[in-house]
Amino acid sequence: MNLEEYFARTGYKGSLEKQDLETLTDIFQHHIRAVPFENLSIHCGEEITLELEHVYNKIVRRKRGGWCMENNQLLGWVLKCLGYDTSFLGAYVFNPHQNAYATIMTHLIVKVVIDGKAYIVDGGFGVSYQMWQPMELVSGKDQPQAPGVFRLTEKNAVWYLEKMRRKQYIPNQNFSSSDLLEKKECRKVYMFSLEPRTVEDFRFQCTYLQTSPDSLFTKKSICTLQTTDGFRALIGWTFTETTYNYKENMDLVEFVTLEDEEVEKTLKEKFNITLDGKLVPINVKGSYTI
Repeated sequence: MNLEEYFARTGYKGSLEKQDLETLTDIFQHHIRAVPFENLSIHCGEEITLELEHVYNKIVRRKRGGWCMENNQLLGWVLKCLGYDTSFLGAYVFNPHQNAYATIMTHLIVKVVIDGKAYIVDGGFGVSYQMWQPMELVSGKDQPQAPGVFRLTEKNAVWYLEKMRRKQYIPNQNFSSSDLLEKKECRKVYMFSLEPRTVEDFRFQCTYLQTSPDSLFTKKSICTLQTTDGFRALIGWTFTETTYNYKENMDLVEFVTLEDEEVEKTLKEKFNITLDGKLVPINVKGSYTI
């Protein structure tokens, strides 16, 4: 495990000496544009483990992606190696279909402190809720980014992340009522406290999420990757490509339904992923929006 190999994977060629916000943002953006948020292991016969060396080999050497516990654990390791003040936090993800936050802490995020200011760094959420810049840990302040306007609010020592999106232009009207489309313009994303966590706090969740029939991740095969102007997503057989601010205050969302034989080709061409096992795509309706 070494940083040079990681940065070759993400394509980052900037400074490794400065521990400032600009450098952090650059490292972070290279990560989310090179490393997909994906759960394909579940659907091609592999087990997802939280051992850092395993995560490193999967993402850096095998050029795969991962979910939050993999992406953010690796990102946290990189930042700590570079001298950043980092810690892990745990979040409860909002389920729009149940209109409630999860009761299990399933989402691992990174807190980074620079010159006394705290920031949330999350490289493991994907689709349109993936932040593109570290978010300052301050309550009630709109933080506009390319994906939309993010906001953190704090109440009784609990922090809430929400995102305001633009209107959406969908050329293929067959998908205008797709359950994958988020209908609300303001969407709750997750809630968390500032209690420091360790990877050990996520062992049960890691097993549960990849085995339980109630888990979103067993119901959908997901692969998403941020681009320079939006993101791509492959959910089951549905491939979407979103371009942010395609027109004034409007995002372009393009949908295509793939045939079985096109799925693995699309993974290679659009996400640079080659799987060892045979993928069995799945997309049970509900519980996930882009």
